[in-house]
Amino acid sequence: MKRYLCVHAHFYQPPREDPRSGQIPIEPGAAPYPNWNEKIYHECYRPNAELNNFERISFNVGPTLFEWMATEHPDTAAEIVNADWRLSLQEGVGNAMAMPYHHTILPLATYLDKVTQVRWGIMDFEARFGYKPLGMWLPETAVDYETLSVLADHGIRFTILAPWQARRENPDVTHPYRVELPQGKSIVVFFYHAPLSGGISFNPPMTVNADQFVSEHLLPIYQTEGKKRAEAKLILLASDGELYGHHQPLRQYFLHRLLTASCRMNQIEVTYPAKWLQQFPVQSTIRLRQRTSWSCHHGVARWSSGCACTPGDSSWKKALRSALDEIASEIDHIYFAHASKLVDDPWELRHSYLKVLLGQTALEAYFREMTGKTLAASEHQRLLQLLEAQYERQRMFASCAWFFEDFDRIEPRNAIAYAAHAIRLTELATGMDLSSFAAQRLAKVVSAKTSLTGDEVLRTFL
Repeated sequence: MKRYLCVHAHFYQPPREDPRSGQIPIEPGAAPYPNWNEKIYHECYRPNAELNNFERISFNVGPTLFEWMATEHPDTAAEIVNADWRLSLQEGVGNAMAMPYHHTILPLATYLDKVTQVRWGIMDFEARFGYKPLGMWLPETAVDYETLSVLADHGIRFTILAPWQARRENPDVTHPYRVELPQGKSIVVFFYHAPLSGGISFNPPMTVNADQFVSEHLLPIYQTEGKKRAEAKLILLASDGELYGHHQPLRQYFLHRLLTASCRMNQIEVTYPAKWLQQFPVQSTIRLRQRTSWSCHHGVARWSSGCACTPGDSSWKKALRSALDEIASEIDHIYFAHASKLVDDPWELRHSYLKVLLGQTALEAYFREMTGKTLAASEHQRLLQLLEAQYERQRMFASCAWFFEDFDRIEPRNAIAYAAHAIRLTELATGMDLSSFAAQRLAKVVSAKTSLTGDEVLRTFL
């Protein structure tokens, strides 16, 4: 029996840019750095790139984080891409995975939003890595069958989930499974090893010494997990990538030692999902639990109704979700009514809009392609503002707005800031003002700690 190890690192930071300026404000808690992106970059992203860890792991980088890094630290962003390219040339497949663009909890999104987020994530990946992704990491590993069908429709072959997201109790995580989807489609799911993944994430003594980690924690797993006569056993560890150097200082060195000398001394081969699928056929199928995730044992309640995953009163989460859903619905109705006068398929216009933002096509050429004519100046301006409103309206559903315990934080405030910007752009495009409608809904969102309300935040940004 051959032993294989895969370490997946999910790199992501909440978007912190003010939508009015596009700049990240000074964050005193990140001192001596100006903001948390810079602090985590110096503690994690750059050190791991310098150690060439990106060539040894499976990884995804959130598109909005990658955009920031490519602007502020292009050399490191390029090295991350080059690590994948080196493996692609050597193995025939790379180790990078794509991710939906705005870290949206997809089971809570509409079908059209699922398509936009997946399309934008794939387009961003192609622009950076130069090929179509085979795998896609789902934000918070939140999943339902509609989400997986959208992934399969767009050529995604695999994803990674937590074992408790399987309907089967205690699934054998030493090999992947095929999940059957409607209309004859399917997708492959790798399950990470929950005890070891939780250990490296939340038990710092476990990751002090990589050699000891292998001998005391990893090797016994190969003996006890999976079929005794298996040809090969895969142990996949998954965590936030920021663990390695930021959440736990200096753990980039643990990761480097683990995936080089420690594995080599113990005859453990380092791999990643796309490479594994080249070597071993998927032989088993499995069914999944709908609307589940890796960081909430109440399904997806952490980002919808609130739950005990965060301390204190989490009722504000339901109020915020309901308010933003209603605001988004109104923005969408206005968008469709006005955009459909200029283009046959307003949703396809939105789904493919990212290629303009990526600089792959000029805006005027894009509008001519989608409308079949040259727009008048006023039509051009209106359609652009409608699309910009759609971009901001996508931004406001980043999962970070609901992740923490209280409303009075930068992440929920930013979600409302993006909503305010979308409302203003919609008004500029159509003359229809949704600010009073939005304020009424957001007034129900209240911080238990400071009594800050959502409509107060809205008025600040309007």
